[in-house]
Amino acid sequence: MAALIKGIKFAAQITNRNPALLYMSVRNHGWNKDFKPGKFPESEKDREAAAKKYGLVPAEYQPYPDDGLGYGDYPKLPDVPVEARDPYYPYDFPELKRNLHDTLHAETDFWSEDRYGTSEPTRYPVKTYWMAFLGVMTGCFVLYYWLENYKMFRPVLAKQYPNEGKKHYTFEQK
Repeated sequence: MAALIKGIKFAAQITNRNPALLYMSVRNHGWNKDFKPGKFPESEKDREAAAKKYGLVPAEYQPYPDDGLGYGDYPKLPDVPVEARDPYYPYDFPELKRNLHDTLHAETDFWSEDRYGTSEPTRYPVKTYWMAFLGVMTGCFVLYYWLENYKMFRPVLAKQYPNEGKKHYTFEQK
């Protein structure tokens, strides 16, 4: 904890002396490198420049089709879930299974590790899962319709007072 506080104080001292260091560290960090894609590459020269921009070999670079969705020159990466990546590789960010300047998939939130992925085979066939689901749902509906005539209620009598027609209590002053 003390090292964290000292580190924060040291960072504040450095940035107070030279604010350009803070700007350069944020600018060169790499997280927002792919924030806004350029125009769709029309020529081979544009394709090579876009491949270099995203850190890909020109042979591997394939942009999204120019259909007006706004992807521009952003590369069309394979649809591989994050959970399919090697868990023992020494990533820069092991919790995200990615390195610092890796190009992100255009639908990163869809292919992240907390989503459904098809990299590992399921324990049982999909038919078994569907039969279990339909069996449970059918059982619930059968019980519901079978017990529809037997309503549950709280057995409570009507409120009883000592003398019918007379006030039992009052908040009026006498």
